[in-house]
Amino acid sequence: MDRAPGLSVRLKLTLSYAGFLMLAGALLLAAVWVYLLRYVPDRALLVDADTPIHGVFPIRSSLLHVFAPRAAAVLALLLVFGLLGGWILAGRMLAPLARITDATRMATKGSLAHRIELEGRRDEFRELADSFDAMLAQLESHVAEQQRFAANASHELRTPLAISQALLDAARTDPTGDRGELIERLHTVNTRAIDLTETLLLLSRADGRGFARTPVDLSLVAEEAAETLLPLAEQRRITLGVSGETAQTVGSEALMLRMVTNLLQNAIVHNLPTDGTVTIHTETQHDASVLRVENTGQPLPLELVPTLTEPFQRGAERIRTDDHAGVGLGLAIVHSIVQAHDGSLDLTPRAAGGLLVSVRLPRRTGVITGFRRSL
Repeated sequence: MDRAPGLSVRLKLTLSYAGFLMLAGALLLAAVWVYLLRYVPDRALLVDADTPIHGVFPIRSSLLHVFAPRAAAVLALLLVFGLLGGWILAGRMLAPLARITDATRMATKGSLAHRIELEGRRDEFRELADSFDAMLAQLESHVAEQQRFAANASHELRTPLAISQALLDAARTDPTGDRGELIERLHTVNTRAIDLTETLLLLSRADGRGFARTPVDLSLVAEEAAETLLPLAEQRRITLGVSGETAQTVGSEALMLRMVTNLLQNAIVHNLPTDGTVTIHTETQHDASVLRVENTGQPLPLELVPTLTEPFQRGAERIRTDDHAGVGLGLAIVHSIVQAHDGSLDLTPRAAGGLLVSVRLPRRTGVITGFRRSL
């Protein structure tokens, strides 16, 4: 937005300092003049030793001729001193603001690695600089994450497209090949690409918070997700249990169902080969509704756990089946959905192996909760 140029803040402060100093000086001189008028008589008699009365001398008029030029000189001196001193003081006061402005210009040009790092004790400028540095750090991290996500997404989408291209090239060079097998393989690859695209769109929707918020009971969502994934758990001979109490919150029921489904599927797939367990529990704690998903499995290295919520991190050291390996977006979607609902996600490796995932969401107030029967 183009705006007409105006006076700089430094010049405005300088004029303000000089004007205040001139006003204070004028008031002081006025007070001195009032004092003189009050205690000095208007006229005085001139007395000579030889003659009784020699004449009358007007004191106030003579005093005005003497006081006025000197008062003007004092005011002129105060004006010069105020302008010069105000310019210097304003420059010193606005020096931190100039550094913040330079950092802002660099950030608008794409340089997010620059930091102000304003030294000195904490004041308004120091707090502004520290807040700006924190914002730059967050922006730099977010941009780097988005760039990494875009690169990984492009790589993941390129894989099924490259496979489809290879299958089509093979079919074109060998017209006698089995077309039924080709169609089946193309269908599988295309389905995987569609699933990946829909997952990326869901992740973008959660990050953008573009959804309606309605009352949601996490316990009912957990039951629905458990019923959906029960065949998968039975197929892998894993015991799936749901317990807890009503846990009310506010948000998108569809997104929360996807969140719980991803957590359960992740717990089932990354489990023991057989005879594993997965438990899901809901409860309320003060101002939060809590959902916990705990599963058995192989011990997880501590350094691996923080990376599990990053996009396209498949947890290579965890046991999984090829048909449910996914693309590494399951926990990334969970993390985005939790953040979009102003909640927190905590991943804790179990000492005996496996993972404990805790989701804390803001509790919906004004709802009476009660325990319900475990499934």
